[in-house]
Amino acid sequence: MTRIAVGGFLHETNTFAPTKATYDDFVHGGGWPAMAEGTNVLKVMRHINVGLAGFVEAAEANGWEMVPTISCAASPSAHVTRDAFERIVKVMVDGIKAAGPLDAVYLDLHGAMVTEHLDDGEGEILARVRKVIGKDLPLVVSLDLHANVTPQMVEHADALIAYRTYPHIDMADTGRAAAKHLALLLRGQQKFAKAFRQLPFLIPISWQCTNDQPTKGIYQKLAALQSEAVPTLSFAPGFPAADFPHCGPSVFAYGRTQADADAAADAMTKLIIGHEDDFDGRIYTPDEGVRYAMELAKTASRPIVIADTQDNPGAGGDSDTTGMLRALVRNKAQRTAIGVIYDPASASSAHAAGVGATVTLALGGKSGIPGDAPYQETFVVEQLSDGKFVAPGPYYGGRDMDMGPSACLRIGDVRVVVSSHKAQLADQSMYRYVGIEPMEQSVLVNKSSVHFRADFEPIAEKLLICAAPGAMPADTAALPWTRLRPGMRLRPNGPAFAAATHLPSRSPAIG
Repeated sequence: MTRIAVGGFLHETNTFAPTKATYDDFVHGGGWPAMAEGTNVLKVMRHINVGLAGFVEAAEANGWEMVPTISCAASPSAHVTRDAFERIVKVMVDGIKAAGPLDAVYLDLHGAMVTEHLDDGEGEILARVRKVIGKDLPLVVSLDLHANVTPQMVEHADALIAYRTYPHIDMADTGRAAAKHLALLLRGQQKFAKAFRQLPFLIPISWQCTNDQPTKGIYQKLAALQSEAVPTLSFAPGFPAADFPHCGPSVFAYGRTQADADAAADAMTKLIIGHEDDFDGRIYTPDEGVRYAMELAKTASRPIVIADTQDNPGAGGDSDTTGMLRALVRNKAQRTAIGVIYDPASASSAHAAGVGATVTLALGGKSGIPGDAPYQETFVVEQLSDGKFVAPGPYYGGRDMDMGPSACLRIGDVRVVVSSHKAQLADQSMYRYVGIEPMEQSVLVNKSSVHFRADFEPIAEKLLICAAPGAMPADTAALPWTRLRPGMRLRPNGPAFAAATHLPSRSPAIG
């Protein structure tokens, strides 16, 4: 029987964000499944929208025996701590080392992990795995669409395969695609030629959405270019908030011949660069967005949905800034809701006060974002929750969620979801679990950039993007970059990066 070692370790790192990812963050998951080890991995990774879950399904259909190591993820944030990285990777690598005879290894990684001691978290993981398994054993990896792919990642993996949707409704499908490519490697006993291209400009995440052009058309063309000669082709727009030389978009192709791989990669690169002008759109200030939404709501039959994009916990924000809440209250918004504001202390105070009570709080604003502060006001406690529920929408795909002690607070006619754990508001259930029915609101403000669209676009009259204070600027050129590749444009058609000094990468030798 074919034996495959499997594991998953995912983190999207915003090096400008206020809070690091600790080991405990990976144990909890923060909107991802909780950490699992050994046989528990195969119990957790089923029937959910995660790359490893899709691979498990396909592997079982192929009759492969899987040797599970570890699976874990944490909400995007600043750097992964050295302690968390080393403890998790040790379990993964030791599990592969102890697995006995193997035919291949599959890993579900993000592709944009930066740690306290490494620029290229995934490159280091793959190097350590490759050292254990040798140069000949197939090593296939699924990646997030926001991967900042590096030469080291390409070198050590036999295939990197990225999601093709944002919102990421195809994470499990990408795991299945990785299994399909691995089957080709196992049958053919021959590796594919690789082609890797890095693009010359950063793409803000709001304009990476695959529901819209130009990205929608780019992925349609990508699918058309895939063939027997080029069985795997990926475009990763990148996560534009990691301050290291390999941050940015990339294309990677695997072909029967080097010429096949190069032709596909070059065609995609030319296509994407040709659309540089199109990665752009309208972003509103908080007051502009709220007033426009209120005006639209007068005649709308469905909610107006606003993305609080700069405080997106899916991009490293702490999900606790108060700029959009202040704008809703300041403009006397009616039948509106905002979520999720991460504030364990306020949630605890609401639970202590009880339903129907009034509480005076310093809500949110605790992450030290410039231009933001706690919102000191009196709220009515409308509903309480233990924070446990299922998120059935297309993005979370049926995951068990644990937001910790949570509350619905009301000020005027504005309702606020307050939680004790953070995860981006990308599912309607994240309002319903504290008693707010999304369809009954005139305006919804979601702390998310794009993932919310998978579940909210079908119920929305119109979508708007607002830029209130937060850790992930809508304009990537606004970040204080110091270590990008010289000449990299900081946004489409933006200024080119020029470092005063070129700092060395942080990539220790493999010991």
